[in-house]
Amino acid sequence: MRGWDPVHFDPHLTITPDMHRVLSFVYSRLVRHKVGADVQPGTFPVEPDLAEHWEEVDDTTYVFHLRKGVKWHNKPPLNGRELVAEDVKFTFDRFLTEPGNANRYILEPVDRVEVVDRYTVQFLLKEPYVWFINALAYPWSMWIVAPEVVQHFGDLKKPETAIGTGPFMLERYEPNVKAVFARHPEYFRQDEPHVDAVEWLIIPDESTGLAMYRTGQIDCGPQPTWTVRQQDLEALKQSHPHLMYRDILSIVTQVLIMRTDQPPFNDVRVRRAISHAIDRQGLIEAVWGRGEPTAAVGRGLVEWALSVDQLGAGAKYYQYDPKEARRLLTAAGFPKGFKTQLTVTSGLGRDLVDDAQLVQRYLKDVGIEAELKIQEIGAYMATTVQGKFDGLVRGPFGIAWEPDFPLYRTYAADSSWNAGHVNDPTITAMLKEQRRTQDLEARRKIIHDIQRYAAEQQYYVHLLAPMITAS
Repeated sequence: MRGWDPVHFDPHLTITPDMHRVLSFVYSRLVRHKVGADVQPGTFPVEPDLAEHWEEVDDTTYVFHLRKGVKWHNKPPLNGRELVAEDVKFTFDRFLTEPGNANRYILEPVDRVEVVDRYTVQFLLKEPYVWFINALAYPWSMWIVAPEVVQHFGDLKKPETAIGTGPFMLERYEPNVKAVFARHPEYFRQDEPHVDAVEWLIIPDESTGLAMYRTGQIDCGPQPTWTVRQQDLEALKQSHPHLMYRDILSIVTQVLIMRTDQPPFNDVRVRRAISHAIDRQGLIEAVWGRGEPTAAVGRGLVEWALSVDQLGAGAKYYQYDPKEARRLLTAAGFPKGFKTQLTVTSGLGRDLVDDAQLVQRYLKDVGIEAELKIQEIGAYMATTVQGKFDGLVRGPFGIAWEPDFPLYRTYAADSSWNAGHVNDPTITAMLKEQRRTQDLEARRKIIHDIQRYAAEQQYYVHLLAPMITAS
């Protein structure tokens, strides 16, 4: 597979996707998203992983019953011992108390974790959180780790610490070259994994990755999500008609982030002007090939996302209208526009940089001079994505395994990942209400209302959800 070099191997000390992709070979979670041909794209049903089953005792109490006989990888200091409830408690105690864990907010509603017996663990919440089980399934920071490994190494940054209960064991890691994973012979899912080994080849250059895919040197699509760029798709289908191709509308929104706590972006007229300035369909056709304009929940999350024409009063701000953009800027006190900075990372593919350059041109057309700043992916994830930036940011933001994750993360006043520094009591109250609402249809209505309100306020200028093609 084409891979990327992880910054380190500690799941609680970085949110960089490259590292969590590597760890997904090694670790397991309590629960996971169901996989297989019978799962509709854009839906994420949850199934047991290390937990054999679980019970929701009441709105704030969850009990998990672990599989018996699950073995850690046969490496020191664990040496293939059995997974027990103390491991789960240790993992989430560390998750909740590690100061460097940028994803800690995801489980902020958790009050404490208790061991009931050797194979039973209980989570007690401070308040109802209807998405709790879904959150535990995230393939991001929810990996179960062992206390002896942290005690032995001090943290989990070294490759030697990547010891899990997952389908593969990290056999070898060569920085900037490759990671090699071997089949875990004691993996608890019978007859899995289906391959004996995986070579994760670190290939920074996109063109090299595509060439290696064409010649059979790598077996999964060469893009960061193991897909094929739309621009390369037709030629690949012609030369490789025997491969399988599957179109999936992205659950990640492509967005313009801005510091809404600072002028001029604290003025709704400026934010609406920026939204009017962007030709979303033009971006799709010029850069991404295929896709759809999207609101605050990525269009690929089919059960929850509203289309633009369902956004009510906020739908008009998605129309490409440079004249109205200039009128709004004038009304806000910027008849000649203003200067700002536009940050983008080069570490998420060349399409994103091409997109940012086109956005820069659209903004210039209405009088906004945006200086482009291209940032390395590690620095981008450590600073910019967490709200440490000036001006504007062009990037993907808000992956939607369910709607709470992109919405609460980006809009709630108490979210540590509120990159736009949004502080709106109305939307925060709606976000907290949906987290308490058990009735599915009542919750869906609140989620829809949040998307409509967000479209009116334009705290984030949501642009599009690209079509991605898996191969």
